[in-house]
Amino acid sequence: MLLAVDVGNTDTVFGLYDSGSWDHIWRLRSLVQDNESHYESKLRLHFLEAGLWFGDVDTVVLSSVVPAMTPIIQKTLKSLFGDDLIMVGPDIYPDLNISIDHPHEIGADLIANSVAVSTRYKQNCVVVDFGTALTFTTVSAEGHILGVAILPGLVTAVKALFANTAQLPEVPLKMPDSAIGKNTVEAIQAGILLGYEGLVRSLLERIRTELGGTCIAVATGGLSSIIETLKNEFVEIDQRLTLDGLRIIGEKVREHKA
Repeated sequence: MLLAVDVGNTDTVFGLYDSGSWDHIWRLRSLVQDNESHYESKLRLHFLEAGLWFGDVDTVVLSSVVPAMTPIIQKTLKSLFGDDLIMVGPDIYPDLNISIDHPHEIGADLIANSVAVSTRYKQNCVVVDFGTALTFTTVSAEGHILGVAILPGLVTAVKALFANTAQLPEVPLKMPDSAIGKNTVEAIQAGILLGYEGLVRSLLERIRTELGGTCIAVATGGLSSIIETLKNEFVEIDQRLTLDGLRIIGEKVREHKA
């Protein structure tokens, strides 16, 4: 059984993979003020409720983009599963070439996403990750990360609007019927959601042009299905893509150690 852990800016996701499927996936808020005892107790409870044993886990893979959270989760995992922890970084998967200026700057989650699509498709691909940040990671057919585009995610953009603009209400992230909002809620939905729809299409078009026109796109992240009108831009929308990349990395490292 393999445990993949993805520490993100908003949530930390724990996924248990066994016999070809993700049997259990749990989310906990990524809160630096909570120590390893908090996360350990939460994991113990999840395992107990699922009727699982810690000893059944033979591989643990960790990805983190939150430096302050990394040692907390590391201590938690080592306390429960031992010291043989696979930490994802730019050198962890030799089959993936990171063709950027400073490989250590790229997020571990983007590495996992790239491993997943490179293994799955073996063609030029852009991974669009709808998370706290909205990222576009371009991977070549040969398995090279060519580069990344980063901008604020949907929720981050909405929060920035609320924080810096007086008298605006919080609104649900729901696609409006029109780009011409008839009230404040519709106006914000039109600006954010339809604006991001155009942004995603434009960036994908620009990336495809720079690659000579041949490039598929895959969406992932918790908000990947929010903008329904983008569905046809992607060959797949897979919210477990990052976990699957971590699984592939973990299996490859375990294979090399055997």
